[in-house]
Amino acid sequence: MNQTATDSAAVSPATSGRGAASGNGQPPQTVTIRIRRQDGPDKPHRWEEFAVPWRPNMNVISCLQYIAANPVTTDGRQTTPPVWDSGCLEEVCGACTMIINGKVRQSCSALVDKLGRPGEPITLEPMSKFPLVRDLWVDRSRLFEDLKRVKAWVPIDGTYHLGAGPPIPQALQEQRYPLSRCISCGCCLEACPQYTPANRFVGAAVISQVRLFNDHPIGAALKEQRLEALMGEGGVADCGKAGNCVEVCPKDIPLLESIAAVQRQATVYAIKRFFSK
Repeated sequence: MNQTATDSAAVSPATSGRGAASGNGQPPQTVTIRIRRQDGPDKPHRWEEFAVPWRPNMNVISCLQYIAANPVTTDGRQTTPPVWDSGCLEEVCGACTMIINGKVRQSCSALVDKLGRPGEPITLEPMSKFPLVRDLWVDRSRLFEDLKRVKAWVPIDGTYHLGAGPPIPQALQEQRYPLSRCISCGCCLEACPQYTPANRFVGAAVISQVRLFNDHPIGAALKEQRLEALMGEGGVADCGKAGNCVEVCPKDIPLLESIAAVQRQATVYAIKRFFSK
């Protein structure tokens, strides 16, 4: 969680950008950030606006860092620093997911100059599918618990050296690599109409990870257990194929392909299980 800024230095006048106009015919020099604030899950929410000096190539995180160091609203009122979650700041950790101008995305890779039209505020809201902690920070524990539920790992004994692993054909490597790019950001879950706080649907990210590990020579040892988990409540049958997950995935993972592949695996497994009774 980041509540402090790394750079609160004065910014030189911009030569181009977005935000409030300077009033003298020059390009805008500030960016207006509108944040949905909430002090806790049981507290009322409010909206606050902040003016951030424009800089070339600035992203939403840098705006939040400036606001955290200078928590004064556009109407001159002193307020508390906004709270959000972030880690790597290079679209690897997946922690800084939020809703920006109505679309769920990673705030570290959301460049200000590419968000909407110049002069319009940039609106930041927390994800709605996970429990709110405060402001833009949500608790994504459900996602990680679901990954444990489907045993999304390769089962190896690390207590001693096992030697080289089994070779993986190049074609399978190329098929699995895009799936390994998942950063558990939650974008696909926020955009999914089937994934709600009221149900147990695991969502596209978890199903895709099942495909990734089922197709691994050693990971396949837990394939049946994973499929059993996904054939129960909240499993792969609950997917409605809306396709929103593919549209918002920051890593361009073929999530619908993964869902279809796992559904085929589950069907084959169910048939084999039926005839083996």
